[in-house]
Amino acid sequence: MPRTEVLLYREEDGTVPLIDWLDGLSPKAQAKCLARLKRLEDLGHELRRPEADVLRDGIYELRTKEDGLNYRMLYFFHGRQVVVLSHGFVKQEAQVPERELRTALQRKARFEQNPRNHTFRPEK
Repeated sequence: MPRTEVLLYREEDGTVPLIDWLDGLSPKAQAKCLARLKRLEDLGHELRRPEADVLRDGIYELRTKEDGLNYRMLYFFHGRQVVVLSHGFVKQEAQVPERELRTALQRKARFEQNPRNHTFRPEK
């Protein structure tokens, strides 16, 4: 199975929401989130619960936990071998908040309209 290419969503102004969010986490939480991203790169569509889950309308979540906090990174697929990470948040409710889903869906729509303008490729 070919590896999945992991891209990050980039805003019009050049900011990358996932990087901004990761920068605010503790080193241990960052490491766990980055390990989960590596698993997504390795397994793509094959990644399942408890590490990942399908939400709705083509939006998925990467899931990890550190020091009692639930970290989530929302993403979507672009074709079969490309995944785009929208953003991350600390989940404090039983369900993923609707505002987080709306944000991911809006970013997915913008990305699909102009992938080149909304793509950030992380350094390996």
